[in-house]
Amino acid sequence: MASDETPTGILGAVSSAAQQATSVVSNALEAMHITASHDQDEKKSENGSKGEAESGNSKEQALRPEYKDADDLEEGEIRETNGKDEKPGPRTVFDDPASFNLKHPLYTPWTLHYGSQAVKSLPKTPAPASAHGGAAEKAAGWMEEIRKVATFESVEEFWGLYNNILPPSQLDKKADYYLMRDSVLPAWEDPANKDGGKWSVQFPRERTKERIDQMWLYTVLAAIGETFEVEAGVEKDTSITSEQSVMITGVILNARPNFFRLNIWTREAPQDPQEPSTLTERITKIGRHFKQDILGVPLDVKLTGGGGGNAGGFSTDVEFTSHKDGQKKGKDNSKKITL
Repeated sequence: MASDETPTGILGAVSSAAQQATSVVSNALEAMHITASHDQDEKKSENGSKGEAESGNSKEQALRPEYKDADDLEEGEIRETNGKDEKPGPRTVFDDPASFNLKHPLYTPWTLHYGSQAVKSLPKTPAPASAHGGAAEKAAGWMEEIRKVATFESVEEFWGLYNNILPPSQLDKKADYYLMRDSVLPAWEDPANKDGGKWSVQFPRERTKERIDQMWLYTVLAAIGETFEVEAGVEKDTSITSEQSVMITGVILNARPNFFRLNIWTREAPQDPQEPSTLTERITKIGRHFKQDILGVPLDVKLTGGGGGNAGGFSTDVEFTSHKDGQKKGKDNSKKITL
């Protein structure tokens, strides 16, 4: 087994980097507090017989403004940091990438999990509160190969995590990323998932290896940015309520020897997708947004096949299936929504 497939390899690197990344804000704030290079006591203890050059340096240091804590600053005084005046008040990452102190919170926290056979020897991830009622026990076998990487609650923490984990194109050929909302388990048995379903699309691995990273990123951004329930090609409808924005429970990427697969899990699924309903339209809207605005394929163009009106390069169409129907043997196309 290659080194990057071992528990201390790929997951160890991901977890280590993620832990550092999700504390990017606090680290940046800590970096703002620069201590003085020498205090008065150290200066007194220096040898009095310094050379002329050292004496000159001491005089130069004495002329520099002394570092002050926030409590020592006089009213209206600005503390100097790294030789630059620090802007008072809230500062976003756009104002000051090195010492911002204001984050952009997401609507809900999100947690990234990593799945692989190589993680079985690592400690299990404790089940969150939402998994009570037997969900954790039912999903025990499934969760054997899944471990939590990190949780983020802001835009800045997301980018800190994303920029420090392996992109999908570099994952082991039997690995998974599960990005789940709040404390939802990456399992169908979780209360938030048991009545839901998933939109999915599959890509040939070698033909889409250069594009899968971008498609994964765009899918994740739509999920954490709460924009999936936006009609394809139309600006966001500000009338969408907060209750509507929590339909998406997770975004999953499966990396396999011959293909990649993207999945969008929903909290609900229509019992009969062929029967018009508000829920069916809501679920369909998510799929249309996924196909056109994320995958970049017009709604009237087929994903599979070649030539004519086919997009090509995909193994499957964009399809929605409920989790309950997905567990049944055999395929019933009447229970699917296909775009």
